Amino acid sequence: MIVTLIVICEVGFWVLLVGGLALRYLARMPRAGLAVLLCEPLLEIVLFVVTAIDLKNGAQPDWKHGLAAVYIGFSVGLGHRTIKWADARFAHRFAGGPPPVRPPKYGMARAVHEWQVAAHWVLAAAVALALLQGAVWYVGGDGDISSLRGWQQTMLLVIVINLVIAGSYTLFPKRAPAGAAASDERPLSKL
Repeated sequence: MIVTLIVICEVGFWVLLVGGLALRYLARMPRAGLAVLLCEPLLEIVLFVVTAIDLKNGAQPDWKHGLAAVYIGFSVGLGHRTIKWADARFAHRFAGGPPPVRPPKYGMARAVHEWQVAAHWVLAAAVALALLQGAVWYVGGDGDISSLRGWQQTMLLVIVINLVIAGSYTLFPKRAPAGAAASDERPLSKL
């Protein structure tokens, strides 16, 4: 049941996203579009409540409960960024908006961009870690929490990988090829 609900939440996320953007740009109803987009956090709340009820009713915590926590964490850490990304492309394609800003390719501007990306991934993993720890405490010593601990280790690995990637761009910045225009370093988008 939990996996089905996670799939429903993911499909619901994209349906609400496309629906909200369609209302905003195609139907020229920005308030209605915003209202639809603001319904997206309700999906995570429903998933959180159902998962807590499932555990409360005596279900043994397993990979599905961990996946629910990870899904919620990633929705919190990356959801807003995904919405802004889709909004910029939708506005450009259907409403004559400016082309989306591409991330910088070279130098410290690229390093700053990579740290911003890493911050979102670290936030996502940290929220997932907190939810997983909450589930561990919720279950207590009565249940097998090894699958939840396994998900926590995976989230720590996600954090480390993102910090290593961002750090590599800082320590070894990619240089522009000789003869490349200085205009290749575009201003950072505020995602």
